[in-house]
Amino acid sequence: MFKVKYIWLLLIFIGLTACSNDDDSGEPIVTLPDLTAGEANFSNFVTLGNSLTAGFQDNALFIASQNNSFPNTLAEKFALVGGGNFRQPLMNDNFGGIAIGGQRILQPRLVFGGAGPVPLESIIGPVTVTTDLAVNNPTGPFNNMGVPGAKSFHLAAPGYGNIAGVAMGAANPYFVRMASSPNSTVIADAVGQNPTFFSLWIGNNDVLGFATSGGSGVSQQGNLNPATYGGNDITDSNVFASVYSQYIAALTANGAKGVVANIPDVTTIPYFTTVPHNPIPLDANTAAAVNNAYAPYNGGLLQAEQFGLISADERAARTINFTASSRNAVVIVDEDLTNLGGLGLPNFRQATANDLVVLPAASFIGTLADPNNPLSVNGVAVPLADRWVLTPNEQQLVATATQNFNTTISNIAQQNNLALVDANALLTQLSQGGIASGNFILNASLVTGGAFSLDGVHPNSRGYALIANEFMKAIDLAYGSNFEASGNLVNVGDFPTNYSPLLQ
Repeated sequence: MFKVKYIWLLLIFIGLTACSNDDDSGEPIVTLPDLTAGEANFSNFVTLGNSLTAGFQDNALFIASQNNSFPNTLAEKFALVGGGNFRQPLMNDNFGGIAIGGQRILQPRLVFGGAGPVPLESIIGPVTVTTDLAVNNPTGPFNNMGVPGAKSFHLAAPGYGNIAGVAMGAANPYFVRMASSPNSTVIADAVGQNPTFFSLWIGNNDVLGFATSGGSGVSQQGNLNPATYGGNDITDSNVFASVYSQYIAALTANGAKGVVANIPDVTTIPYFTTVPHNPIPLDANTAAAVNNAYAPYNGGLLQAEQFGLISADERAARTINFTASSRNAVVIVDEDLTNLGGLGLPNFRQATANDLVVLPAASFIGTLADPNNPLSVNGVAVPLADRWVLTPNEQQLVATATQNFNTTISNIAQQNNLALVDANALLTQLSQGGIASGNFILNASLVTGGAFSLDGVHPNSRGYALIANEFMKAIDLAYGSNFEASGNLVNVGDFPTNYSPLLQ
């Protein structure tokens, strides 16, 4: 009996010892599993896409941004389980911008100027953009085939990397730097590397240009010829589906596995949510003077209603009225209003909370259209043109196209057993309260939110780190790797939110 008693005491002691740790913190030691690639083969990782894949931020591409691109972060993790070298077409400096034969064609990056984003040269003075297409293009092949500005159909466009076509808009200066030949295509150069694993995130620019231009383009739904599209037009959903299917077929032809991402709702990014619709402060006298100037227009609307040309609701929506307040809505041009040109009435109305004023308007609203006329205030006496505001009707065109593109991406990912990142949900969450990651909560506020760069469109390095983690989680789910369970997601706090103007 004595021996049995002490055997039980010994077992209890051993059990207690196993649950203790050697750091005296009282917390149990958690042993994480070893990292595994699962079914994925990361030995030759090639990534395709646009500026989001390249690492573009602060309205430029530069060495530091490329080194913190989400594919480069992924490649560093893939290297822990057999991943090979990952080559990027690095820019020549940290200024950003591109030149051809010393003539600048793209500008350096933005920096924080104390109150908001400003051009780099406004802080440190003139710089020489040393990334010159005529003298210092790097030699490929490159694992990162992210091409800023590329739309879906551009990845299959011959000559997209031909320097002779840059001035005409037929070629892309970023692809000029990485193309294997002037007439090669992005998809051909990627597939030619025989990747064992790939990522594809394309389609954002197929709606983004329309949105950032305030809806200045048109929806090309029904037009199957991209050669006839304008730069700010929305791509036809059938064109998108056709090229996307071709890309996946080519990338998976030799058995490669991969991860794709869908298209975010671009209207959730700071480019559209920073500038309020009602930023105009007026005192009583000024408000009265402005209202007096608009009195003939408002009177004309009443006549139009009486003639049955517009409804009472449209007349009310178009009536312009300023008050003694710090929050007056700007006056805008809305092309979707009933055309009353026969009465000499333009398509004016004041913006509402449903309108999205684009970020560049912050430096335009309140300026003078005529320096010699103090009454010609842009946004007040002079309505904002279409390019400054994305109206609800224009937003619906963006939403419809985005939904169509995402349906295609989801279906093709499922058909090919690919990992899928829901970037749409990710950016929506950032805009609706934020996302907790490590010791940080990231949200979609410009400058202070911690996720977006100063251009209001692209993530900053910390935002790209968050995206890299989402890609690894999707890969874990699809292929049985365990980046998350093994503790190999990145700490977003290790990545900067902005770069010093002195970074060269």
